[in-house]
Amino acid sequence: MAAVAPNITCPAPMKATSNGVFQGDSPLNYALPLAIIQIVLVVVLTRVLAFLLKPLRQPRVIAEVIGGILLGPSALGRNQAFLHSIFPTKSITVLDTLANLGLLFFLFLVGLELDLKALRRTGKKAGAIALAGISFPFILGIGTSIVLRATVSKGVKEGPFLIFMGVALSITAFPVLARILAELKLLTTDVGRMAMSAAAVNDVAAWILLALAIAMSGTSSSSLVSLWVFLSGVSFVLLCAFVAPPVFKCMARRCPEGEPVNELYVCATLAAVLAAGLITDVIGIHALFGAFIVGVLIPKEGPFAGALVEKVEDLVSGLFLPLYFVSSGLKTNVATIQGAQSWALLVLVIFNACFGKIVGTVAVSMACKIPLSEALTLGFLMNTKGLVELIVLNIGKDRGVLNDQTFAIMVMMALFTTFITTPVVIAIYKPAKRSVTKYKHRRIQRDAPNAKLKMSTCFYGSRNIPSLINLIEASRGVDKKGGLTVYATHLMELTERSSAIRMVHKARKNGLPFFNKGQDADANQVVVAFETFQQLSKVSIEPTTVISALGTMHEDIISSAESMRAAIIILPFHKHQRLDGHLETTRTEFRSVNRRVLKDAPCSVGILVDRGLGGSSHISASNVNYTITVLFFGGHDDREALAYGTRMAEHPGINLVVFRFMVDPELSGKTVTMDMDNSSGPEADDERYLTQFKKIKNDNASIKYEEKIVKEGTEVAEVIQSQSRCSMFVVGRMPEGQLVAALNKKQECLELGPLGNLLTAPDFPTTASVLVVQQYRNNLSLTLVNSLKERQDYSTESYESD
Repeated sequence: MAAVAPNITCPAPMKATSNGVFQGDSPLNYALPLAIIQIVLVVVLTRVLAFLLKPLRQPRVIAEVIGGILLGPSALGRNQAFLHSIFPTKSITVLDTLANLGLLFFLFLVGLELDLKALRRTGKKAGAIALAGISFPFILGIGTSIVLRATVSKGVKEGPFLIFMGVALSITAFPVLARILAELKLLTTDVGRMAMSAAAVNDVAAWILLALAIAMSGTSSSSLVSLWVFLSGVSFVLLCAFVAPPVFKCMARRCPEGEPVNELYVCATLAAVLAAGLITDVIGIHALFGAFIVGVLIPKEGPFAGALVEKVEDLVSGLFLPLYFVSSGLKTNVATIQGAQSWALLVLVIFNACFGKIVGTVAVSMACKIPLSEALTLGFLMNTKGLVELIVLNIGKDRGVLNDQTFAIMVMMALFTTFITTPVVIAIYKPAKRSVTKYKHRRIQRDAPNAKLKMSTCFYGSRNIPSLINLIEASRGVDKKGGLTVYATHLMELTERSSAIRMVHKARKNGLPFFNKGQDADANQVVVAFETFQQLSKVSIEPTTVISALGTMHEDIISSAESMRAAIIILPFHKHQRLDGHLETTRTEFRSVNRRVLKDAPCSVGILVDRGLGGSSHISASNVNYTITVLFFGGHDDREALAYGTRMAEHPGINLVVFRFMVDPELSGKTVTMDMDNSSGPEADDERYLTQFKKIKNDNASIKYEEKIVKEGTEVAEVIQSQSRCSMFVVGRMPEGQLVAALNKKQECLELGPLGNLLTAPDFPTTASVLVVQQYRNNLSLTLVNSLKERQDYSTESYESD
């Protein structure tokens, strides 16, 4: 009697779109809405984890790996209802396709970062370190594979497993390493350059070994097939090396600086990436190799490569690449690591990975006469795994070379080795601190007011450049060449983008910001604007660039100002003016940057509240017609504000109005007396400087000086409101005296001080820009430091002299 075959029903394929919930369709049963839900969930979770790990200065790849594991069967996926609803088996194909498509273009971006010319110039030291960083852990990987095959990986192909384990232990994640070095400001130091050069060589060697492993891990048992796969891959690379460069160089030549890149070239290149991926997939290697090869062969000079990165990176890195970590996390079940044997194997794998990489690198580095601290740093940096490691492991898992338990062990190893890199490097490597630059002129107020002045003017974007240029024009002082030198510093946030890392390469030298000069300057509107102004004025301008994480940006601002020997740093306020005249916040993080600079600056600091000084365009010197108002109460900062205003008054197009506020001596219990015989103290310093100022005023008809004797804060406010139509107020950040305390006890922005807050309040009737100035002191008093902290009580005592 014939056996009756059991009825096997396969799940129906998912349709792309639903008819909507009102038609009775659940979005979880359709491919597109389910993919959207998965993407949103992944992005939100990984971004939250990245935010939580930010204090530990971990690269975002750590958060994405952890997020993928949490969504998989190791954590949330243990709930079968969640797993079958959000990540059902029938959706995995769509998820994997999107993830690998994102990974395809990410590897293309990695290839764009890898400069073969720089690789050929790699010195003997970097080459030796790279060789040691591959060979030592590769040998230990072979030994580890023997142990694993005898325990948890029985029955796998010996050859492919051996090579996969060797590559997995010896690889260095080039993109993740670049991110860590940039975060630690080591990317262009000697240690950083050595690590990047060695990692680049390491990467190329690892990809070659991985291609060999993939060729050997095919389903066919014939070694001849593996040989054909490998030879076909080599032939494809050689063909691309001869055909692609001339084509891409032709495209690059047709994309001149300063002009938009032709869309046809971008589309053709992206299509070539997909075509190369298809060919390598057909050969039997992996689609990623084709994309990587195309990225490597594109010329790195000119705007073409930058345009490609700009078009691709945000969408790929922000949306599609995190899906790859989820795809990997769904294959990772930490619960398979159980029992003494499994945990012992995990410890063994981690030990061998770290020991081989670190000891091999340190030994060769010491042989090359690199100091021990730098050699150890190189060892831990070269031990970075991250995304590239996961690519290797996932390929091995898909090819059946790695089983579930081995895969989980290797993922945990990659996570651990990458996680420890940053804290260990911070702990063991203390780069020699740059010697403190000693210079005399650290403030505007000085004995020789007509001396040359150096300013560091900072900006975040092109929005405020017209006002900044107009401020520079007003500050140039006496009409002679070289009277003012300005370092126009473009502040850029270091992000996870590949382009940010590439820009750090260009914009930093020996870990510090450098000056964009000559042909090396970026041909963008910012540089063009300052160069044009320099040609039309008598001001020397040096455009510079600072690229840092916001948490450490103040360090670059301070170090660059010190190396420039600047007398004052001009910082942008964190709010900008809307069309209705009110100020709105752009990014609150900029407040912290300003406060840190105020606290540690090597010179005076000014915060510019921009309300369109001179309008939306640069005003030529002959057309300048500004009224600058200085409010003087007394103290260091007010003297600095008055010194700045006095310099501005030298410009033929500027009228300076100075109000000195004094307390009515008839006020009972609040009498202010001054012993003129006392030659020391803040009041005497104010009087001496005002005496000098009055002499200057007598020789300059454009300066108007008035002394206002007032009884209360409301009278002060009325006098200030009478000048609301001026072009700009220049005030001290921390004026001294009891009058100021009555003006504005509740302050929204402590970095502006009481007068700055009054002048920027929504109900204060003025459209004038405001420059809030803090004078440099050798040591800031506790009062000034506390004035930058929240919940500061601005009582009369807060304004006592330092």
